[in-house]
Amino acid sequence: MEKFERSWQIMRASWDVLRQDKEILVFPAISGIALILIMASFVVPIFALGGIDTVQRIARHNGTVGNLVVLFAFYFINYFIVIFFNTAIVACATIRMRGGNPTVGDGLQASGERVFEIAGWALVSASVGMILRVIEERSKLIGRIIAGLLGMAWGITSYLVIPILVNERKGPMEAFRESARLIKKTWGEELIGGFSFGLIFFALSLPAVLLIAAGVASGKGFLAIGFVAVAVIYVIALSVVQAALQGIFQAALYQYAKKGETPPGFDREVLYEAITPRAFG
Repeated sequence: MEKFERSWQIMRASWDVLRQDKEILVFPAISGIALILIMASFVVPIFALGGIDTVQRIARHNGTVGNLVVLFAFYFINYFIVIFFNTAIVACATIRMRGGNPTVGDGLQASGERVFEIAGWALVSASVGMILRVIEERSKLIGRIIAGLLGMAWGITSYLVIPILVNERKGPMEAFRESARLIKKTWGEELIGGFSFGLIFFALSLPAVLLIAAGVASGKGFLAIGFVAVAVIYVIALSVVQAALQGIFQAALYQYAKKGETPPGFDREVLYEAITPRAFG
């Protein structure tokens, strides 16, 4: 419950920033569309080649290395798109927190000026993602546990990388080291996330489940399709808002960790408790 309440407070403070700069929603929307197109570029050829069976034959022919190369390329492209537009979100949020009035152009310019740093961080992130996937597949149970723990540690340690790319223009590995240093200096070691936007948005997504259930229960084709369509649109809108709020919070947390300043609308104690020491025993 404490984690839920903290997450809600963080979301409300981030929402206040988003209300002032609704154009920030453009970035996760474009990112989502781009990711769908990338997915289609990988999926459509599967059907063009004759379905899953044909793809499996090609995969066996390519061997493990060839398949890993294709998978890595998919990871890299996806990470690059997400990081590019997250950088734009953080840049706009940073401008607002400094008293400015950002535009979509400001966000795109910030990302464009850092495109090489973004590509470098996408390369690092894709590599880590691939390693975690391999670990997970080595052993279904133990591998998932290990990959989950490593993924959580990586997520916390690298949480401030994008704000550092925006504000300090450092290279990807230098930004990662600075992110780890800031988090260790501010919150110490053996940390876990003290907040979860996913928890909040899972609760907010429940109406979509009810809509789908209502559509299925109606037993009427057009009505069911209508309910499902509304549910899908609702979930997409929630995802766009969630991505925007997370980027805004990253900018706020960086400002707190780097300068010890509390951005307008955020609570200093909540920012400190957003990352908490892990409890043992």
